[in-house]
Amino acid sequence: RCTGHFLLCGGQHCYAMKHSLKNLVTGSYGIPIIPDFVGVLMVDGIQTGYCDSSSKTLQPQQDWAKKLLENNTQQFTAISYFMFVPSAVHILQMIEGCEWDENTGEVTGVLLYGYNGEAFMDFDLKTLTWIALKPEAVITKQKWDTDRLRIKHKENDLTNICPAYLKMYVDHKKGFSQKKVLPSVFLLQKTPSSPVSCHATGFYPGRAVMSWRKDGEELHEGVALGEILPNNDETFQMCVDLNVSSVTTEDWSRYDCVFQLSDGDDIITKLDKKVIRTNCGKIIPVIVVVPVLLILFAVVGFAVYKKRKGQRIKGAEFINEPGPAVHGSVILFLWYCLY
Repeated sequence: RCTGHFLLCGGQHCYAMKHSLKNLVTGSYGIPIIPDFVGVLMVDGIQTGYCDSSSKTLQPQQDWAKKLLENNTQQFTAISYFMFVPSAVHILQMIEGCEWDENTGEVTGVLLYGYNGEAFMDFDLKTLTWIALKPEAVITKQKWDTDRLRIKHKENDLTNICPAYLKMYVDHKKGFSQKKVLPSVFLLQKTPSSPVSCHATGFYPGRAVMSWRKDGEELHEGVALGEILPNNDETFQMCVDLNVSSVTTEDWSRYDCVFQLSDGDDIITKLDKKVIRTNCGKIIPVIVVVPVLLILFAVVGFAVYKKRKGQRIKGAEFINEPGPAVHGSVILFLWYCLY
């Protein structure tokens, strides 16, 4: 079922233009099934680059990123990675990145550490302090809060460096592919009493609006608009639901689903019981991006947590568990790798 809301601007539809860049980094020790160091670069929710401690080279995974690599080979460097020196199995996870609203210019940053499958530390950009998410993290928080130079560096990373690279990626991506790709549109319904979902998938760019109309007039009551989501091929998908519980059979022909891509022509799909598909799992080849690495990391993290259940993390010095490099510029390894 679609969930969401309409985004309106002065009575007219406008397009959400938020972009994001995130580095997903996992360092581990004593786990043979994954490299000691793995990093994934996500741009607008799509996996764009990958590197690990085995290959030590960036592997671009989108056409525009490959082109960027070809044009900037002199700027690419080997990836330095850190090694843990603990006495047992450990996993350190990090998410660092930013979001940029192209319409308002607003920038938000995120920096979060996880340790052995659990959230550990979070960085608060408003107060420029660390937040301990576990009792064992308090001592580390207190120590990191006194390192004002490092805090200033992180503030700069999240509010200046990250957005600058994100804008560069977005501009390059726009220049690489400006063509519009129209979607396939389907009507779906789980059960006869369920809302009818109008589902569009495979469109590009990711700026589109969908609505339900009755006799040509746009409906708001009984309508739920879903957000635009990425597919794994750089296209997008979205859906809009219509509650048909009060719609008589005679009135179905008065309803239309309307899709519009970036101010293009409308794609109109009539509400018709004959074309509704009730088993979308077999019909629609939609693949929402769910990075396999994230699932793997979560499974491994849980396994480690189970293995160590009942043991307390030594909170006296979290910084002594991973190598110091993980708390410094190595966090930006993918940015340094790309530029």
